[in-house]
Amino acid sequence: MIEIGNTEVALNDPVTLLVLISAAVLLLLLLLVFLGLRAAARSAKATEPLAHQIGQLGEGLRVLNESQHVLKGGLETVSANQNQSSHAVEKRLTFVQQQMNDKLHENAMKSVRALDEMQTRMKDALQGSSEKTTTSLTQLQERLATIDKAQTNIEKLSGDVLSLQDILSNKQTRGAFGEIQLNDIVQKALPPDGYTFQATLSNNRRADCLIHLPNPPGPIVIDSKFPLEAYEAIRGAQTQAQAKEAARLMKAAVRLHIKAISEKYIIEGETADGALMFLPSEAVYAELHANFAQVVREGFEARVWIVSPTTCMATLNTMRAVLKDARMKEQAGAIRKELGLLYKDVERLDARVGNLDKHFGQAAKDIEEIKISASKAGNRARRLDSFDFETLESESAADIVKLEPKSS
Repeated sequence: MIEIGNTEVALNDPVTLLVLISAAVLLLLLLLVFLGLRAAARSAKATEPLAHQIGQLGEGLRVLNESQHVLKGGLETVSANQNQSSHAVEKRLTFVQQQMNDKLHENAMKSVRALDEMQTRMKDALQGSSEKTTTSLTQLQERLATIDKAQTNIEKLSGDVLSLQDILSNKQTRGAFGEIQLNDIVQKALPPDGYTFQATLSNNRRADCLIHLPNPPGPIVIDSKFPLEAYEAIRGAQTQAQAKEAARLMKAAVRLHIKAISEKYIIEGETADGALMFLPSEAVYAELHANFAQVVREGFEARVWIVSPTTCMATLNTMRAVLKDARMKEQAGAIRKELGLLYKDVERLDARVGNLDKHFGQAAKDIEEIKISASKAGNRARRLDSFDFETLESESAADIVKLEPKSS
C-alpha cells in the first residue's frame, strides 16, 4: 500500500500497475534519449533520425502525461468509490456485529433460562427420586423384616416338623399323637356326656374312646391306629420288589389292627356289633382305600370301619343326631306334660286378658260419660256467668246431673 497525498494506492491494483509500467516505459525512453545524445556526438548522421525519434518520444510523453492525468482522475474516482465501499462495508460489519451480539446475548439468555429450567427439573426429579428411593428402602426394610419374621417362623416350623418326626418315629408317642387328635375331634363333635375316653370294658380292655349310643346299636368303640412304617416303606420304595414288600407290610399291619379291634372292642350285649379304627392321617387313609380295597372289605366283614379325621368328624356328627333324637324320645313324656301346663297357662292368660279388656271397655264408657257431664257443667257455668236464666229454665230437669249425698 502506497500513500500519495491523501490517497492510498494499492500495489496490487490494476490501475496502479499500469501507472508503474508507464513510468518504467518513460524512464526507458529517457535512457534511450540519453544514449541517443551520446551517439549523436559520435555520428552526426544519426542526429536527425534521433531528433525525429525524440520528437516522437516527446509526443508520446505528452500523450502519456495526458493519460497519467486521466489515470489520476480514475484513481481518485476509484479511491472515492473504495472509501465509500469501505464505509458501507464497515457500517454493514458494524450492523452485522451488533446483530450477532444481540443474537449471542439472546442465545446466552435462552441458555441460562434453559439451564435454570433443567436445573429445576433435575432438582425436582432428584428430590422425587430421593423420596421414591426412601419409600422403596422403607418398604424394602419392612419386607426384609417380614421375611426375617417368616424365616423365624419357618425355622420354628422346621423345628416343630422335626419334633413331629421324632414323635412319629416312636410307636408309643405316635399312639399318643393319634389319641390326642381323636380326643380333639370327639370333643368338638359330641356333648360331654356322649363319650368316655379310656373307658374300661368288661374284658378289662381299655378303649381309646367309647361313644354312648342308645340301643340299638349301643355303645361303640373308637380305637386309634397309625401304621406309619408300612406307609413310609410304600412311599420310599425304589424298585418293584421294594414296593411289593412294602405293600405286604401294609396289608399285614392293617389286618393285625382290624383283628385286634374286632376281638377286643366288640362285646355282645355290651357294645355295638361294630367298632371304628381311627387313622390320624388322611394320606394313609387315601393310600389304603386307593390300593388296598381288599383289606378295607375285610374290615367291613369283621365289622371294623376305618375312618380318617375328616370321615370321623362326619360319622360323629351323625352320632350326635342319633343322641339328640334318643334324648328327645326319653324326654317325650316330660315334654307332653310341660306342653299341657303351657296350654293351661295360655288359657288363663286369655281369660285374664278378656277380663282386662272388659275393664278397659267399662272405663272408656265411664270416661265418655264424664266428658259429657263436664261439657254440660261448663256450658251451664258460662250461662250463669252471662246471666242467661231464660235458657237455664228451658232445660229439662232430666238433663241436670243430680248430686247424691255420700252415705255415712
